[in-house]
Amino acid sequence: MKLYEKLADEITEAVRRGVFTAGERIASVRQASQQHGVSIKTVLHAYALLESRGIVESRPQSGYFVRDAAARALAPAPPAARAGRKSAAPPPVPATVDVSRLVLSTLRSIRAHDAVPFGSPYPDPSLFPWRRINQYANAIARRHASWNLIDDLPPGNPELIRQIARRYAENGLPVDPGEIVITLGATEAINLSLQAVAKPGDTVAVESPTYYAMLHAIERLGMRAIEVATHPVDGIDIDALAKVIARQKIAACMVMPNFQNPLGFCMSDERKRQLVELLAAHEIPAIENDVYQELYFGDTRPSTLKTFDTQGLVLHCASFSKSLTASYRIGWALPGRYRAQVEKLKFLNTLTTPSVPQVAVADYLRQDGYDRHLRHLRRVYRQQASIMSALVLRFFPVGTRVSTPQGGYVLWVELPAAIDSMRLYRAALERGITVGPGMMFSTRNDFRHFIRLNYSYPWTAQAEAALKTLGELATGMA
Repeated sequence: MKLYEKLADEITEAVRRGVFTAGERIASVRQASQQHGVSIKTVLHAYALLESRGIVESRPQSGYFVRDAAARALAPAPPAARAGRKSAAPPPVPATVDVSRLVLSTLRSIRAHDAVPFGSPYPDPSLFPWRRINQYANAIARRHASWNLIDDLPPGNPELIRQIARRYAENGLPVDPGEIVITLGATEAINLSLQAVAKPGDTVAVESPTYYAMLHAIERLGMRAIEVATHPVDGIDIDALAKVIARQKIAACMVMPNFQNPLGFCMSDERKRQLVELLAAHEIPAIENDVYQELYFGDTRPSTLKTFDTQGLVLHCASFSKSLTASYRIGWALPGRYRAQVEKLKFLNTLTTPSVPQVAVADYLRQDGYDRHLRHLRRVYRQQASIMSALVLRFFPVGTRVSTPQGGYVLWVELPAAIDSMRLYRAALERGITVGPGMMFSTRNDFRHFIRLNYSYPWTAQAEAALKTLGELATGMA
């Protein structure tokens, strides 16, 4: 292959990959000569070849630009957005499933190919007041040309900490603002809490099934998860947990007592108290993931494990990502007796949490009707949970059962035992539909015939058609 042909092929491949997009200018002849170490004559030959192929066009006094038609023709075809139409090239899923890759594959499909987001772990952002929060952030950025790094240091912005403490107080849980540490979302709060109470090689008790990010945190830190049977209404089996504790050393227990992902239950106050007392009797810290705390369907916000903690053994983690804005990733920890260690780990791990998002969220909480927004959000989620539950039972094969979420935005679906949810995942993805296969929520193989569905997104004709298609696929596998 001649040098100019090789250069032309490289530029064509760059257009195909989206490095150069429609209407975008490519390097000038002189720049390309320098960048590729070839003569100007070679570049001119390459660009002439690209013009003859219809990839670029020359504009007098301006240079060479990617032609719109060429960019469209070279772009990879996405999976069909409509339910029921088979995609020519679904994203590949390995036969041996790596959960983190599976999650990433699902999210990429939603972002890049407009797939129906039943498998998304995130709520519909269109329901959030992100424009208003962005206005606050822009105003803050204009007022302050630069920030002193010291302003960002742990524990975080004092006004945001005060607003968080105020919300707890208004909901019946007075907390000491001095205990709060601001983090980069709840995920960092959970990771810091886990690092504060356990070390590599330790065993951590978790619910089964449990949210995969908690399993990821345990694995990443070189620890071992031991799963404890969890009831879809009552929560973690406290008697089973007691037997595990009697049998081996447990460094910590990680739970989601309110609107657990994926089951959706809310533990009763009595069971929360029993859990806290059991763990306290053995000096075992409880890491409480309470990210869905504001998304209740009942009349009042539920209690937390922190409510019943008298020894500082509950490390309570939460964020605004599920209820207000996911883009700013503002979370926090109430780490009890481990507060100093969590603050130190925050400094060592990520140094700071950016100030502008903290101040913007604090301004919104102080001035802009957060409770009104939450009432609307809860009403939408409650209605859409009811719709999705009814249609799953209508469209899916006989024997299908669904959870009864008391809050949050996910539905846990038990399919007939013969159905492999990974096989269903792949078949659905070919039709532009994502789901969360059950094996994502356990280190064992106990949930192969379960899937998790997200009902936060608008209930449209397309969404209903997608759910019907999903039901038909499942029926064909039963």
